[in-house]
Amino acid sequence: MPTAEEIERRVEVADTARSERRSAAARRVGDLADRHAELAEQLGGIERELGEVLAESGDVIEIDELAAFTDVPATELARWLNNAKPSRIKRKKPTGTNPAKTTQPRKPAASHQPAHNVAAAQDIPPARGGTVPLPAVAS
Repeated sequence: MPTAEEIERRVEVADTARSERRSAAARRVGDLADRHAELAEQLGGIERELGEVLAESGDVIEIDELAAFTDVPATELARWLNNAKPSRIKRKKPTGTNPAKTTQPRKPAASHQPAHNVAAAQDIPPARGGTVPLPAVAS
């Protein structure tokens, strides 16, 4: 039977080996992720440049001709061209309030009513969202 010190030493040895393997795996993944990011950035730049060249040369040569001359599939050329075109910018709608919806101030939602006031609560049914509608004001 091993002593307490021997058990501690064995655990330490096992933990050290595992920690070294974990550190190595983490370093390797980090290095590969860095390489991936660099290559993806380079590839993105090349694809943008391809799209720009395709857009600039569109008046003298069409996608189908380029595909025939270069053996690059027309679908790839079209994808690069479409990605190079600036996308339409969507305009934001104004954030102003709608005066038709805000003619009367709203009351906060009613809190829990005691049981003795059940009849009063039944006189005014709650509107959508659980709030009590405001009475109409005569002008």
